[in-house]
Amino acid sequence: MYAARGVLSVRTERGTSIIPANRIAWTPAGFTHSHRAHGDTDMRIVFLPPSLARLMPERPAVFTASGLARGVVLGLTGRREYDRAARARLDRVLVDELREAREQPLQLPEPVDDRLRGVARLLYEMPSDNTSLAELGRTVGAGARTLSRLFRDELGMTFYEWRTQVRIHHALVLLAEGHDVTHVAHACGWANPSGFIAAFTGVVGTTPGRYRAGGTDE
Repeated sequence: MYAARGVLSVRTERGTSIIPANRIAWTPAGFTHSHRAHGDTDMRIVFLPPSLARLMPERPAVFTASGLARGVVLGLTGRREYDRAARARLDRVLVDELREAREQPLQLPEPVDDRLRGVARLLYEMPSDNTSLAELGRTVGAGARTLSRLFRDELGMTFYEWRTQVRIHHALVLLAEGHDVTHVAHACGWANPSGFIAAFTGVVGTTPGRYRAGGTDE
């Protein structure tokens, strides 16, 4: 699954992944999932035959999309008709590219503990909220130390890493909807655009301005 334009979010039992234009998402057969388009999105889907699908991970994954991989997906899903042999060759090229690519998910794992769910709900509703973990803990009935341990044990990251992921997810959606970088920075909790640009580039791999303009970096 690839967003040639816009942003996709893909939800599985493992959590929610955001798929901007420099990522390709892989979902194996048998995994229940749903997807949602944000903004003016051009979604492309390629179905692999079983002989090639078995070469891919047995779990959902998100890969860096090389220029060649993007070109193959766009070719396979465009107007041109390929005969069976040509399509098989392109499918193989795509699989080879993805097998060589880095897995680079923009994933928000789903909390299980009710207290973590409470914190998550608050920040999903207002990503710009800079309330400390201790203050959030008073709202959900747990101490900062307990919540910090739960974030590490359940989600594999610190609270601040998780909150940054929430904000970057929200930023991608806002950029896809056409908002400018300064507006997105403030709406996602950064005091100034430079801090937002640095964080966004570190996670997504391209600047928000370049991303908004439709450019991608490999």
